Order: sequence, then structure tokens, then C-alpha cells
Amino acid sequence: MVEKKSFQSINEYISTFPREIQEILEKLRQVIRETAPKAEEIISYKMPTFKLNGNLVHFAAYQNHIGFYPAPSGIDTFKEELSQYKTSKGAIQFPLNKPIPYNLVKKIVEFRVKEQLAKKKL
Repeated sequence: MVEKKSFQSINEYISTFPREIQEILEKLRQVIRETAPKAEEIISYKMPTFKLNGNLVHFAAYQNHIGFYPAPSGIDTFKEELSQYKTSKGAIQFPLNKPIPYNLVKKIVEFRVKEQLAKKKL
């Protein structure tokens, strides 16, 4: 896979991967963008990031999986639905040899949007 370097845009990041990985990353980006239309797209921590009153979610491609980073609260809230995936405090690994659960990603992003917007009101 691609060595992580600094990218100027999500388009540039995605363009460095093989076509089949690009398609997954674009679909993931589309799901996030449709679910959080007011979020800003940036590169942060050398990976695609959506910001909405702070970091909303990040994602990245690796050799055998897609990493999705919805903050610890996004993982804790959906831990049962995520039980078949490898998770850590702030990361989820979606294996490349299985379909990406885009509906679950959408639910997690919806949760994170509500969480971030609520944070703004404090």
C-alpha cells in the first residue's frame, strides 16, 4: 500500500490507492458527506477527516482493512453492532475481504453529528 505522506486534499489521498480501494473510499466519503453535509473535509493526521465543531470522523485505507475513527463515543454507543469488527478505543477496522457496513457507518456519523452539535451549545 501507499506510504503515508502529507496530502493536500481527500481527492489526492484517495487517488493514491488501487481502483477497488478508491471505490470503497469514495463510497465511504459519500456516505459521510450525505449524513453530515455541513462538515468540512480536510486532511488531519495524514488521513481524510470531516470536521464539525471539532473532529467528526476520520478514515484511512490500509493493507487489509479500512480504518474508521468516530471517536471513542461512536464506538462505545454501537459496540454491539461493531462486535464482529476489530475495534480499539477510537478505531474500527473494516476488513477489505468483507462488505463495508455503510448503513452502520451512516448511523455512527448521525450519532457523531448530534454529539458534536450538542457540544457547541454548551
